Amino acid sequence: MNTDLGFIHHFEPGTAPVTVLLLHGTGGTEHDLVDLGRSLFPDAALLSPRGPVNENGMARFFRRLAEGVFDLDDLRRRTADLANFVAAASRQYGFEASSVVAVGYSNGANIAASLLLLKPGVLAGAILFHPMVPLEPESLPDLRGIPIFMGAGRQDPLVPPPLTERLEELLTAGKAQVTVHWQPGGHNLTRPEIEAAQAWVQRHYRSAKET
Repeated sequence: MNTDLGFIHHFEPGTAPVTVLLLHGTGGTEHDLVDLGRSLFPDAALLSPRGPVNENGMARFFRRLAEGVFDLDDLRRRTADLANFVAAASRQYGFEASSVVAVGYSNGANIAASLLLLKPGVLAGAILFHPMVPLEPESLPDLRGIPIFMGAGRQDPLVPPPLTERLEELLTAGKAQVTVHWQPGGHNLTRPEIEAAQAWVQRHYRSAKET
């Protein structure tokens, strides 16, 4: 566990020119998605911060006022903090700031989506499991050529399909290359969507050694 750079975080170096930013869901830690990140990008560096917001003992990346109702001022501030953390970590650990791909689940997917919408240029790609629209930006970002995978559940009680579809619309309007994988279940991360994400990584990043 490292407490430098403003976030408690975990870092593992890699041999591929890709660094994976792992962003856990509500109540998670910096260790939750390490195995997932390694299964998606076996040779990449892994950078995994812990969400700095404490909600009744559960770590989150930004405050919410109720289920699905976000504190937008806090979201904007925490998004900027996370962008600054990624830049500082690239200097600290010596990875290319332009080669960061986010892998986020639930609350982590939402802060990753916020990075894409508010801080274009921080992420070179993203895998978003069960995201929703974090906020509507005042102007669309330029996401031209950025590959994005979204995994979603048709019966997700926390993220109804129209919220996923709206995020897809926003990212596509910014010219991102968006792939959405729908599965019939709910909010839990499932093996089929992980396998779909692995196949997507193979298409877009080959083995991550060759990226």
